[in-house]
Amino acid sequence: MASEAITKGFHCAPQRSLLHALGLTEEEMQRPLVGIVSSYNEIVPGHMNLDKIVDAVKTGVAMAGGTPIVFPAIAVCDGIAMGHKGMKYSLVTRDLIADSTEAMALAHAFDALVMVPNCDKNVPGLLMAAARVNVPTIFVSGGPMLAGCVDGKKTSLSSMFEAVGSYKAGKMDEEKLMDYELNACPTCGSCSGMYTANSHNCLTEVLGMGLRGNGTIPAVYSKRIELAKHAGMQVMELYRKNIRPLDIMTEKAFQNALTADMALGCSTNSMLHLPAIAHECGVKLNLDIANEISAKTPNLCHLAPAGHTYMEQLDAAGGVYAVLNELRKKNLIHTDVMTVTGKTLGENLDGCVNRDPEVIRPVENPYSETGGIAVLRGNLAPDGCVVKRSAVAPEMLKHEGPAKVFDSEEETIAAIYAGKIQAGDVVVIRYEGPAGGPGMREMLSPTSAIAGMGLDKEVALITDGRFSGATRGASIGHVSPEAVRGGMIAYVRDGDRIAIDIPNYSIQLLVSDEEIEKRKAETTLKIKTDVTGYLKRYAKMVSSADKGAIIE
Repeated sequence: MASEAITKGFHCAPQRSLLHALGLTEEEMQRPLVGIVSSYNEIVPGHMNLDKIVDAVKTGVAMAGGTPIVFPAIAVCDGIAMGHKGMKYSLVTRDLIADSTEAMALAHAFDALVMVPNCDKNVPGLLMAAARVNVPTIFVSGGPMLAGCVDGKKTSLSSMFEAVGSYKAGKMDEEKLMDYELNACPTCGSCSGMYTANSHNCLTEVLGMGLRGNGTIPAVYSKRIELAKHAGMQVMELYRKNIRPLDIMTEKAFQNALTADMALGCSTNSMLHLPAIAHECGVKLNLDIANEISAKTPNLCHLAPAGHTYMEQLDAAGGVYAVLNELRKKNLIHTDVMTVTGKTLGENLDGCVNRDPEVIRPVENPYSETGGIAVLRGNLAPDGCVVKRSAVAPEMLKHEGPAKVFDSEEETIAAIYAGKIQAGDVVVIRYEGPAGGPGMREMLSPTSAIAGMGLDKEVALITDGRFSGATRGASIGHVSPEAVRGGMIAYVRDGDRIAIDIPNYSIQLLVSDEEIEKRKAETTLKIKTDVTGYLKRYAKMVSSADKGAIIE
């Protein structure tokens, strides 16, 4: 046991004295010490119920013969951080979470870990930590929020942001806006569509690091408490069998995750986090692999914001395993990979059925023959950029229009609300990348404003920042290289024609090479000089988005 470094022998008497100070008995010290990484806090709606999840995990660990000990991890609510300086502190927490969890787990010699995350950066951060620490580990999330209801229709946070755009455009009155405000987010849990948090909780199942239902059982369901108890019990099985994260998160497992991502229509943030997690596992996952997988993977789900179904409906339809079983029919996933059940993925899938072909399309009748995410390349993004193809209107899959260029999200919002964006425009938002932002802010406010004004089928957005999982429309993010690193996006000017061809994975700035070279010679890159603290260190060390914005 790793914990014998602090519990066994006369030389560990000082350490044991401190464990006695915690109230631990000698009997508890003889058992495996299981760290419960709790992301509970009182500011993130997806985390306000995690105290109950943690208590259930502790019960399960103790029932199975372990000694559960809780320590914390931070988490930011992207929705609350959206649209202001706070969003600069969202992506950057992924690495803080990974670093601090690694430090706590190894400093205190835990034998096993149970990770209890829920929202956005919290999930990939803890998966990164799991790979680094590599002791038997299992994940159990807090679960998704139930959908809201306005005018008899299900709704969610993306509808709330779009309502603001509709109100600003004079298409909605203040009373209706308040109706959305009071009803869009009715329960605790990660927001109810296939946004970033739910995407990664679902992909945790696919990677084999969470039990069935981890991504879909709603936060308010009692089944979620039962799941947490089973996770606590199962981590002790992993400990006894010495099954570790690097035994589970293999190259095949990441290929499965990308395949499931395409079928589910997950957030574009998957293209940022999966490469970062894979990097910690010693697996290379580049953007070109995503297009190869997308080309042969049908898109089976249109959850919000791509469609009008929600996480609770995906759960009722059979959840992630039902989606995987559809993919298995065409041999699109590796079924021989190990999972936290101690069984292979194929064994886990046996007997799982698709209970609702309207929510999970049968593989013979998909929404499209290709996956929900596409990676585009061209002179505007030679290292790639990412779009959630499944959330793009058919008429915008191919688009050419004049650029409207902005050097920040704030400038963009002001222009949208001032009516300066017209049908056909290609809005370019730059200096919002991992280093240039710094922090690579999500652009949900601009995309929602455009959608709320009814322009999402006529206007494209391109940024070296990123988009929320709640974004819909022709929203193309992660442009690499980013502006501050001299990427082509830094040299785009108002009126330039930009051609987007999503089916052919192309994005082109229609400006001559001679003119581009001239612009490079006369353009000074805008490097922010007022950045301090953690953001300053982050900006110096972070990689480009195509590499997962990892700390190098």
